[in-house]
Amino acid sequence: MKQKILNEMNLETTLDKIYGVGLKIYKKLQKIGLNTVSDAIFYYPFRYEDFSHLKQINELINEESATIRGKIILLNNKRSPRKKMNITEMLLEDNSGQIQIVWFNQPYIKNTLQIGDELFVSGIVKKSLLGFSLINPNYEKTNRDTSHTARIIPIYPTTEHLSQKQLRYIIKQSLNCINEIQEKLPKNIIEKEKLIDLRDAIKQIHFPDNYKKLEEAKKRLSFDEILILSCLSKFIKKQNIELSSPQINFKEKQIVDFVKKIPFDLTQDQKKAAWQILKDINNKIPMNRLLEGDVGSGKTIVSFVCAYNVILNKYQTILMSPTQILAKQHFENATKFFKDYNINILLFTNSDRLLFNGKKEIANKLTKNEISKFIKKSNFIIGTHSLIQQKVGFENIGLIIIDEQHRFGVRQRQELTKKSDISPHFLSMTATPIPRSLALTIYGDLDISRILQKPVGRKKIITKFVSQQNRSKAYEFIYNQIQNGRQVFVVCPLINESDKLGVKSVMSEYEKLNNDIFPNLKIEYLHGKMKETEKQKILKSFSESETKILVSTSVIEVGIDYPNATIMMIEGADRFGLASLHQFRGRVGRSIYQSFCFLFSDSNSEKSKKRLEILTKTDDGFKLAEFDLKFRGSGDLYGIKQSGFMSNIKIADLSDLELIKKCNTWAQYIFERGIEKFPEIKKEVELLSSDIHLE
Repeated sequence: MKQKILNEMNLETTLDKIYGVGLKIYKKLQKIGLNTVSDAIFYYPFRYEDFSHLKQINELINEESATIRGKIILLNNKRSPRKKMNITEMLLEDNSGQIQIVWFNQPYIKNTLQIGDELFVSGIVKKSLLGFSLINPNYEKTNRDTSHTARIIPIYPTTEHLSQKQLRYIIKQSLNCINEIQEKLPKNIIEKEKLIDLRDAIKQIHFPDNYKKLEEAKKRLSFDEILILSCLSKFIKKQNIELSSPQINFKEKQIVDFVKKIPFDLTQDQKKAAWQILKDINNKIPMNRLLEGDVGSGKTIVSFVCAYNVILNKYQTILMSPTQILAKQHFENATKFFKDYNINILLFTNSDRLLFNGKKEIANKLTKNEISKFIKKSNFIIGTHSLIQQKVGFENIGLIIIDEQHRFGVRQRQELTKKSDISPHFLSMTATPIPRSLALTIYGDLDISRILQKPVGRKKIITKFVSQQNRSKAYEFIYNQIQNGRQVFVVCPLINESDKLGVKSVMSEYEKLNNDIFPNLKIEYLHGKMKETEKQKILKSFSESETKILVSTSVIEVGIDYPNATIMMIEGADRFGLASLHQFRGRVGRSIYQSFCFLFSDSNSEKSKKRLEILTKTDDGFKLAEFDLKFRGSGDLYGIKQSGFMSNIKIADLSDLELIKKCNTWAQYIFERGIEKFPEIKKEVELLSSDIHLE
């Protein structure tokens, strides 16, 4: 029966068809994205344990990882009366001695093994008064091909009640279909780059024979991942060039007058970025530009200058934000900057629905036609995902601005484009510093403008790592700042994806500050699960300086701008990447007042402390991003693993500039000859391009 199932398996076989995988396990596999045999084959380990070196029992050392080979001379189950726990005890013997093996709550072991069996046993050696023992180790009979012992063992990301042993078994069974996987690279690339066969690489990445084979597998799979990404960027760019957009003429006199009336001087970087955008949109080829600027560098006003030029050409501009808070803030800023101009500005979000030139309308009382009328007479439309989700069209879009580019995907951009009769120009903005190596790869289809200069008059934010013994001094300093009229952000980490513990941590910090530390100050809390009306009420109180301290989750990371807030206090700072910490820090320092950022951490790790101290020495977001990319990886920087665009990056190191350049060169080679001549690469690129996030 088992052999029959193996023979009938293919890449599309669902994992519940594998012998021994019931519905319960299958549901857990689905939780980590494993549905089919193909999913399992391409589910790579994130680390390895080395149990490949066999040791004699008399050579064992306390706390080391070890594998021993021996014969069972004693085996029994007993119950612990105190903890009501089943204990399986084994005595294993080799020609150098004996060792006790113990398993807790695994009584079935006694039924699968018997005295006289020879085993490999791998685990951490523990020393007690009775001698050495192994607690809950992996074991396998010596007459079988090993997966869990006596080798380099893969460790996979998993979920609750799904063991490494189960995952290894499922992946090993799935690898029986490895021959169905087609080689995607041409022979000349494989030979030139000295790469191993794709199937061998996949086998070795899961169950490496040795470290040399493991490195060869990583090299091959990394090359494939970066090459596909490079081809994907070129594919998107090629598609974009084939479209036609409205030619937006540069209205020099009106734009110069508008810039003169801005109540501050634009930096040279801002002027340069604005000019690059204005030149791009004066072209029938759709602009696809990324405006990248550190927090507080002034990207928004650059986008407003360009939006105004589009409006002067009788076309509409759409500005799309990831959150309602940020959309409303953009609406308020736009209303302020364009108050002396004859421009109709529309806010379109889930909570405010329609806000037209400051007059509120209730969307659910308006018909589709009535909403369309408001859209039609608007010059500047600002909103969230609602702009895509609502069944309304746009007739005359010249420019789409997407704020915080990494929060939106290409599919969403395509949805916006479909709502218009013409192909608009695209300007994407991000405050997340993108390391050069990452930009080379994932933004290959975009032109990039960077704003590196800070606005005139901005002071450097003083950043300090605060030890536990200095916490009370920090509180005293914060209190004095509040007495001088300033306000404070307190950020707490999201401990897991479910957010539940993260919200609790905000609540416990709020309780502590409100009841024990600053009982005479008005303190509020904010987190992502609150209703939008609650959030707006709390932020309004903070913006009007009624609330002195706002305790929040990372919902304040992007775009919130309150000039009177001068202190950013970050709890559990070691839990965040430097890029996120830098974003939090950027919520203060947005006025003439001196601002401060205090980093608190409960971690005793020297490595964590050194990493956080880098933040105290530089305020260059690009340097911080390069550092985080090198030491924490791309997933920690931007949540890249969750984005479709980066879903194929499982092995590759995105700080490997040499590999990226090499793959970009080969991608150019592929497109010069025509991607149609490389069917497997084309298939993968098209699959990824159908649902990608340019993060």
